[in-house]
This record gives sequence, C-alpha cells and structure tokens, in this order.
Amino acid sequence: MAIEPLAELDPRYSSEGAVAVPWSRAQALLTEAELFWLSTVRPDGRPHVTPLPAVWSDGALHFCTGPEERKARNLAHNPQVVLTTGVSTWNEGYDVVVEGEAVRVTDDGRLRLLAAGWEAKYGDFWHYEVREGYFRHGPGRAVVYSVAPRTVFGFGKGEPFSQTRWRFA
Repeated sequence: MAIEPLAELDPRYSSEGAVAVPWSRAQALLTEAELFWLSTVRPDGRPHVTPLPAVWSDGALHFCTGPEERKARNLAHNPQVVLTTGVSTWNEGYDVVVEGEAVRVTDDGRLRLLAAGWEAKYGDFWHYEVREGYFRHGPGRAVVYSVAPRTVFGFGKGEPFSQTRWRFA
C-alpha cells in the first residue's frame, strides 16, 4: 500500500484562510487532465517544452514519444522532467506540476495495460498495439515513459489562492 504524501500549504503564496489541498484531489486532476506540458533539458542545457497526452496509472504519469523525437533524445541525456497541467486562466482553476525522473517502460504486459488506459481516456485514435517494448501505431513506434512523482505542486487560482506541495519518498 502506497503511503499518501503529506500536503503542505505554503502560506507565502496562499490567501489567508487557504488550506492544503488533499492528495486525492491532485490525483483526480492528474487522472482527468487531457493535456500536459512536458519540460525536458537538451544536451546543451537549453529547456524544451512540448504538449502531449498522458495517463495516470499505478501512482505515476505515463507519456509516449517517437524514439527519434527531441524529447526522447533529451531524456537519453537527462531523465529529469516536469509535467504540468491545468488551465490558462489567472483567477480560476487549479494547476498541477509534477517533478520526477522519466523511466522507460519496456515490459509488454505493463505496456498493454497502459495502451488500454490511453484508449479508454482518449478514444480510438490512441489505439496502440504492443510489441517488443514499444507502442505501435500505424507504421511508427513509440517509447513509453513512467514518471513517479518526487515532488508535486498544486496552485489554486482565485479566492482563495493557494500553493500546496506534496513530497514523495
């Protein structure tokens, strides 16, 4: 059984009377979010940010990319990532930022479960076959990464504004 992380409210960035958001709410937002922004680091140190779909499963976010794409090449050099989701409004909504290490998933059994999760969440367009440690979609293949959170930040927007941090072991 996974231990739930402690939710800590940062009063410096929170309205008076704000309370820390429970981890269950952040998990629900990660499960339901359709679009995430993946931040990686290029070998020369410059940042790279790109939007992509992701699936929350077994306590981690999962995303995929072509093995020759910029993000995959960046991850081969530095697996540290940030995945961000939320809304692009200032005064309403909730944003979630997940920091962690992207680890490649190669087990076909695990990949089949994740492929089913992609299709359930995003529909038939995201139907993947699984072979030899890859998602297969038409003529292409994709590598799949898992990001178990190390630290997660949540930003409540509108009254009350809040910043919650969850730390994982």
